[in-house]
Order: sequence, then structure tokens, then C-alpha cells
Amino acid sequence: MANSGEIIAKRANPWRIAGWSLVGLLLLLPAAAMQLSSEVNWTASDFVFAAVLMGSVGGAFELAVRMNRNRAYRGGVGAALAAAFMIVWATGAVGMIGDEGDAYNLFFLAVILVALAGAVIARFRAEGMAFAMLVAAAAHIAVSLAGIAMDPRGAVFSTAFAGLWLLSAALFRKAAKAGA
Repeated sequence: MANSGEIIAKRANPWRIAGWSLVGLLLLLPAAAMQLSSEVNWTASDFVFAAVLMGSVGGAFELAVRMNRNRAYRGGVGAALAAAFMIVWATGAVGMIGDEGDAYNLFFLAVILVALAGAVIARFRAEGMAFAMLVAAAAHIAVSLAGIAMDPRGAVFSTAFAGLWLLSAALFRKAAKAGA
């Protein structure tokens, strides 16, 4: 039977430690910036929101890593989670089209729901995930282009986020070919 020291050593994955340390560091950055500049003004709810968002993304990635050993599959999950994280962050901070209070930005959050629904329908299998991420990319581009009349610069900026959905689709496709 393994003793507690051996169990802790097995769980002390350096990548895992680095990832969660990065989350902690990212949460400390605005706190430090608030000490140096009055332009950074986070409230307690901002820190809670950021911690929940980063923790959710980190937890979802950890789950994917434990469920599938294929690197392309893991990369696909990482790219999809990065897209979702950046959409939520940009939408909440400045807004993708218009400003953060513009209701049009809710359509970008709906793209995340499209990706999630597709993943569930695909039962998280690589081939189905590739298709779901392609649909998310198409939905993201459609939402971006539909908002071009309201905010042309925002529409062009937000279209770039579709690249992460496409990267995710390509990685899932690679994983499907490898038989993940």
C-alpha cells in the first residue's frame, strides 16, 4: 500500500502546479495594478467573477486531460476553452460589438452555448467535437458580420476569435484521425 508521501508525489504534476499557479498570478495582477494606478479599479465582485471564470476553465481542462490522453484532443479542448474564456472576458470587459452593456454581445455568449451543446450531442467524441467547433466558428463569424453596421471595428476584431474555434476543430479532427 502506498504511503501518503507517494500519493502526494504522484499528484504533484508540474504542469498542473504551473497551470494553477498561473491562475493565481493572473488574479494577483489587478490587485497589484490597483496599488500602482487609479485606472485599475476592480471590485470584490470583479475578483470573484474572474476567479470563478478561470477556475471553471481550469477545471474543465483538467477533466479533459484526465479523460483523454491524446494531445490533439487536449489541444482542441484547450483552444475551445480559450475561445470561450476570451469571449466571456472581452464581452464583460469592453464588449465585442459596441460596449459591454450592448445587448448584442449576448449573441457571442450564445456561440459558446452552441459549442457546448454540440459537444454534448457529440458525446465529447473527437469527430463530433470537430464538427461542433466548426459550427461554433460559423456561428461566431455570422454574429460578428451581422454586427458590422453597429460597430465595424468591433465586428472585425470579434471575427478573429473564430480562429480559435477553427483551431479547436482542426485539433479535434486530428485526434479523430488518430482514433482518439
